[in-house]
Amino acid sequence: MKLFLSLLLGVLLMATTPAKAADDLDNTIYLDLKDGRVVIKLLPEKAPKHVERIKTLAKQGFYDGIVFHRVIEDFMAQTGDPTGTGMGGSELPDLPAEFNDENFGRGAVGMARSGDPDSGNSQFFICFDDCSFLNGQYTVWGTVTEGMEFVDKITRGEPPANPDKIVKMQVAADAK
Repeated sequence: MKLFLSLLLGVLLMATTPAKAADDLDNTIYLDLKDGRVVIKLLPEKAPKHVERIKTLAKQGFYDGIVFHRVIEDFMAQTGDPTGTGMGGSELPDLPAEFNDENFGRGAVGMARSGDPDSGNSQFFICFDDCSFLNGQYTVWGTVTEGMEFVDKITRGEPPANPDKIVKMQVAADAK
């Protein structure tokens, strides 16, 4: 009986693995930079509206070619503004804040906003170092799982003289 249950459990686990893998790819972003690919794990359970927005814009190709307009040493790299000024966003409506208990540590990805907590739209930032002083004030919607060394190479400046661009940003499930 124990052998039968073990075999049954093994079959059930194998049967759910493809669905889990597909879900993982649907909740992963590939952010291609000049130096390599950054893999971002999305956190839909923590910030569902923000994750959906990022995925929607990525699927539209919105982020492709957009510059990192604000890159501060020992702090973060910010992008997602089609005007490159830090004042723009997408044509979609702003999002309500989804503050959560995720820590803004190295590799945390958060939604940029104005002074209004409910003004996140398309701009986001990736933390170079511990930014836990932002906890509870900005929405964490993802975390870098691979390629942080490429984020570290983004040209610094506010704005950088020759800003780096997002080569391509896509949902991993849609990657070609």
